[in-house]
Amino acid sequence: MRRNYPVLLNRMERVMELSRTLASTLDLGKLLREIIRAAAELTDTEAASIMLFDPISGDLRFEATTNEGSANLEGIIIPVEGSIAGWIVTHTEPLVVPDVSRDGRWSQVVDKKTAFVTRSILGVPLVTRDRTIGALEALNKRAGLFTDDDADILQTLAAQAAVAIVNARLFQQSDQIAEMVHELRTPLNSLMATTALLLRPELPEPKRADIVKMMQRETARLATMTTDFLDLARLESGRMRFVREIFDMPELINECVDVVHPQANTRGVTMQVHLDAEIPQIESDRGKLKQVLLNLLTNAIKYNRENGTITVRALTLGNKCRVNVKDTGRGIPKDAMAHMFEKFFRVAKTEDSATGTGLGLPIARKIVEALGGEMGVESIEEVGSIFHFTVPLAQEK
Repeated sequence: MRRNYPVLLNRMERVMELSRTLASTLDLGKLLREIIRAAAELTDTEAASIMLFDPISGDLRFEATTNEGSANLEGIIIPVEGSIAGWIVTHTEPLVVPDVSRDGRWSQVVDKKTAFVTRSILGVPLVTRDRTIGALEALNKRAGLFTDDDADILQTLAAQAAVAIVNARLFQQSDQIAEMVHELRTPLNSLMATTALLLRPELPEPKRADIVKMMQRETARLATMTTDFLDLARLESGRMRFVREIFDMPELINECVDVVHPQANTRGVTMQVHLDAEIPQIESDRGKLKQVLLNLLTNAIKYNRENGTITVRALTLGNKCRVNVKDTGRGIPKDAMAHMFEKFFRVAKTEDSATGTGLGLPIARKIVEALGGEMGVESIEEVGSIFHFTVPLAQEK
């Protein structure tokens, strides 16, 4: 096939420009978005996507796409055997599929979950050193057929992208480990100090009992913290498993309110539930959304005023259900609002009055976003706060 060298040279120059951007981007999510945008641009295609290999499960996971409205596709499992991406990864070769409808390896899982229709694919492996970490695909050539130049330029981009992805993962892991060690140090130091006190023979028995209770609280805190660390790591790496099912949101809300009622009663907090009539069923991960709701409800109790009120409301907004959890607490200072979903962040005024890992809200938001929804907060100081999230309704079959 005849090559268009001037066009190829321009593309190569563009790849070199992009390589500097990729090398300096250590946020994995942002990096993946940069890669797929570049892939679609350089190959003149309608869309592009990235599948990354999970060495623990042995699966390929759909991590990023340029398709609009496909946030819920992130983390979807692609079988290595019997798939186009799987063939690319196992053979470590580029592959052109001019017509996916004629290829038995083509899976329609992704197309069925979005309005996008795939017609043709150019895919290349993401290889670093002697290890294949995934596949990069360009979808639907805008004019004509995929060329050798397209394959060459996508392979060149993939080589740069693979190194950048590995570096971003290493940075993410080292950053996560540093944060984890820092946060674990406080309860561990507390336990070390109290065990030394317990060894003193002159320690009064009532004081000894108090110390044992404190140790129980700290070990429980450590257990919660390690669970939160694992959840966050799975979410950030795309290895969190989601099980989608159809269920009633009002039923889930009432169930969660029943769970936290005893905790609310100890502080004299009144729970109110307002559910709009005719809320359609939800298609999502019920267990994960229960985790989100319980986090918001326990926070609303913990940071509320004594004898305050919590109001939970569910309503339908277009093709999504929105849930609001409103409290009558002290509210959030304006300078803290932008940081509410950051890891380990705590509002300064509440650090002494309520304990926690500082990971509950970041985890809740990542779960909601992975399930195709959004989470936010509104607050007025000395009045209260409203944490809210959306989740897609079940699609009619």
